[in-house]
Amino acid sequence: MTPPVQPVSDPAYLAKVAQVARRERDRAGSRIWRPDIVGVADFGRASALPRLHFVNMENGTIRSFLVAHGRGSDPQHDGWLKYFSNAPGSEATSRGAYVTCEWYKGKYGTSIRLEGMDQDNSHALDRAIVMHPAPYVDPAMAANWGKIGRSEGCFAMAPSDFNEALWHLSGGRLLFADRIV
Repeated sequence: MTPPVQPVSDPAYLAKVAQVARRERDRAGSRIWRPDIVGVADFGRASALPRLHFVNMENGTIRSFLVAHGRGSDPQHDGWLKYFSNAPGSEATSRGAYVTCEWYKGKYGTSIRLEGMDQDNSHALDRAIVMHPAPYVDPAMAANWGKIGRSEGCFAMAPSDFNEALWHLSGGRLLFADRIV
């Protein structure tokens, strides 16, 4: 049986996540269509920890999930993001704000297109940086190896969690990525 990923329970950390979500939602303004839920990916945390947070701006709840970073961001594959990059071919994760777009069928099944809104992620569409499910994002991997697999810069989630992104983060909402701790 796969051990569950431990939930994020530190109130000070969760308050910081909510603060970042509010700040980035306000900064994005009318560029996002739906301000009710904001995704915050904290790449200052290890990949074995829940670090993609869905902040419900209406009721204040936060749900947290595993998310991969790009192999170009972690060349040693030790589970820690070292570098952000917006360069095509870098296979790295980019920091900044993204608007979530439509669903489409891709290599990993139903996925969510992302449009970069900042200079640091302006090539997201050209680089095909998206949200998608991936078998290498697995709670058992996190428990056994202290890390999960890496993407090519995409926000990859466990297949068992990805419906949460489809239903609660797609369609014109905000996803923000950076180191926040």
